[in-house]
Amino acid sequence: MRLADIIPDLHPLQMRGVREVEIGALYYDSRRVTAGGLFFALPGALTDGHRFVADAVESGAAAVVSERELNLPETVAAIRVRDARHALAAAARTFYHDPTAAMTVVGITGTNGKTTISYLVEALLTAAGRRPAVTGTVAYRFADRCYPAPNTTPESLDLQRLADQFRQAGSDSLVMEVSSHALDQQRVAGVSFDVAVFTNLTPEHLDYHRDMEDYFAAKSRLFRSPDGGRAPLAVINVDDPYGARLAGELPAAITCGRDVDARVRLLSSRVGLEGIQARVMTPHGELQLRSPLLGHFNLSNLLCAAAVGVALDLTKVQIEDGLANVSRVPGRLEPVANDLGAHLLVDYAHTGDALEKALETLKSLQPERLICLFGCGGDRDRGKRPVMGEVAGRLADLAIVSSDNPRTEDPQAIIADILPGLERVDRQELDPDQAAAGARGYLVIPDRGKAIDVAVKLLKTGDMLLVAGKGHEDYQIVGWQKIHFDDREQLLAALARRKEQP
Repeated sequence: MRLADIIPDLHPLQMRGVREVEIGALYYDSRRVTAGGLFFALPGALTDGHRFVADAVESGAAAVVSERELNLPETVAAIRVRDARHALAAAARTFYHDPTAAMTVVGITGTNGKTTISYLVEALLTAAGRRPAVTGTVAYRFADRCYPAPNTTPESLDLQRLADQFRQAGSDSLVMEVSSHALDQQRVAGVSFDVAVFTNLTPEHLDYHRDMEDYFAAKSRLFRSPDGGRAPLAVINVDDPYGARLAGELPAAITCGRDVDARVRLLSSRVGLEGIQARVMTPHGELQLRSPLLGHFNLSNLLCAAAVGVALDLTKVQIEDGLANVSRVPGRLEPVANDLGAHLLVDYAHTGDALEKALETLKSLQPERLICLFGCGGDRDRGKRPVMGEVAGRLADLAIVSSDNPRTEDPQAIIADILPGLERVDRQELDPDQAAAGARGYLVIPDRGKAIDVAVKLLKTGDMLLVAGKGHEDYQIVGWQKIHFDDREQLLAALARRKEQP
């Protein structure tokens, strides 16, 4: 594509050395640049793309887009813009021929529930005869194509490239989890959303956002008109106070929840070990929902997904059948089979609110003993650590405090931040014999593998074990290194060892 065809999208403040040149590819990583490339110098939290302009030029970049004036060779075009991230998103949309304009696109944002709702919406679209692709926390996928997900929402260039690949492979729709980081960093600026979903907002990512207002403002951007274009149809959970606030600003929204004024509202429900049954009133009439998913928070997820079905004008049968077809979501109260007569579940809950919802769900099922194994991520918001400790201490009979992804922090220091929350609800540290005898309290076992082994050895018939924090992840980050570690695999190995050595 000619550079001249891309420049109008950049809204340049200043240009120098621009000439007729063919652009072979777009880049924001100088290490990937090849001859004839267009390099975008993106500002970042950890580093700044302007530092690597010389590397990009040396690798053959034909043009550079930046937010600062640069001293470049005369053979390289210099284009200065106000916002390099927005320029990259706009250029990527043009370079890949605006792939999402030809697709039905559903974006899902909120602190919790995004992944589960993405699986539910995918099932709805499939039931309606569509061919949906999905990008989110677990993976980026369509049909037999599946790519690892380094971020919940890809960088704008990668997102447009993926959408183009999926469209060419036969996808006609795209379901996206949209993070607050992505919205703040303009990663979805070039996407044509048809429906935008708001799940809820609870404290998270406050190491990135200044406060909850800043966090809410970032999430709200998904529901605004992009570049003066058409705003997506909003689906909003009004049982959440931030959702109710957002709905007040968007009178055309399809609201959902238990609220009597919600357009998709719960009439009655039964939630148990067998799953969820619910009667739901919608503008399409009454729905009978049946799902094997567990818990009241998944009932909220089902209501959001049903509202998306209404927004997309799907039939009653398509909505009911689609939602019934999702039997499990990776790392979201995902069961691990065993012959102990106990229930073992892995969940991604890594905030106080998510952990509370998961434990309340399991507690309502009246297990003999509820054990919760959890930790907190390093180099992330320290404020949530005692909150998670308090939640685990209050709702679980036994809390096992361990490591999550410590990253560059000392695991013991992270645990020290968690323990005041447990002590705030009068939980005492136990020794192994006390834990085996059934005492209420907590154990500290920093090694997550050993902690899982101990938890499995403690299980008796009728008990429930929740291993929380990592969910679908198959790695642990220690320092800067990713080590293979999957809670589900670790549980199965611990079960096998217990069988060998009863």
